[in-house]
Amino acid sequence: MRTLGIDTSNYTTSAAVFDGAEGYNAGRLLNVRPGELGLRQSDALFQHVKALPERFQELKEAGWLENLAAVGVSNRPRAVEGSYMPCFLAGDSLGHALALTLGVPCFRVSHQQGHLAAAAWSAGHLELLDRPMLAWHLSGGTTELLYVEPEGVNVAARRIGGTSDISAGQLIDRTGVLLGLDFPAGKAVDALADGHTDRKFSVKLNDFTFSLSGMENKVRAMAEQGEAAEDICGFVLETVADVVCRATLAALKQYPGLPVLCSGGVASNRRLRAVLAERCGAVFAQPRYSTDNAMGTAILACRLREKELEA
Repeated sequence: MRTLGIDTSNYTTSAAVFDGAEGYNAGRLLNVRPGELGLRQSDALFQHVKALPERFQELKEAGWLENLAAVGVSNRPRAVEGSYMPCFLAGDSLGHALALTLGVPCFRVSHQQGHLAAAAWSAGHLELLDRPMLAWHLSGGTTELLYVEPEGVNVAARRIGGTSDISAGQLIDRTGVLLGLDFPAGKAVDALADGHTDRKFSVKLNDFTFSLSGMENKVRAMAEQGEAAEDICGFVLETVADVVCRATLAALKQYPGLPVLCSGGVASNRRLRAVLAERCGAVFAQPRYSTDNAMGTAILACRLREKELEA
């Protein structure tokens, strides 16, 4: 059985197909002008509408748009009251229209639920969706530590920690743009930091919550003082890895024995992966499924359709 997933996040247009075991994701970053730190929602929505046909063309040419049994769409950032971003309307609207045309069900999930599903599957641990776990959603707009438990064949995620202000992704992106790198800057900052992660700032941890806004000021001061870009990038990534690790270890004391899953674009950072895998036993999405993608949406649609057929 094949299911189609569509995700139109703030910075990526993606469509994917999952067949119960394997899948194919067709994704593309939205265009952000050099020197800018993001997009207005109206601009993101416009770009998604233009880009979606190309994503479907890629799926068709790869032989994945046949015998679809269901459509899944991400219709909001999180599965909580009041969670909304206009950019998700592009995928939500198209997904419903396609499902009606094909005569198949359409399942709506959140962007965050899709991230968790894609991470578990690409890490080779899809079974994590069927048991309680701790999970990080680390992205350009989100740094949340979640307590996740099964909700039927979907997942319910409750925020228990993370940042109280800017996200780790925002800190990294703003650092990159300050240093003249293109947005989003995660991969470039990671590359520059390679071998330069011997310094960090010990961010204060309050239970499982922390603030990163002070780090942005430190980064700006380092740049004004003429410190090398490589050292600044290393300092930022080592600091992020350290505080995320300490928050995880603190949470594991309260929730002993739970597995730890890491998702989101920031989770593809090499230093963060090394620290959390060694000290917390964390498992990670494959880098290409850490960033925004529609694979998790397709996976959840497959699970929801299978349950529907079993009923």
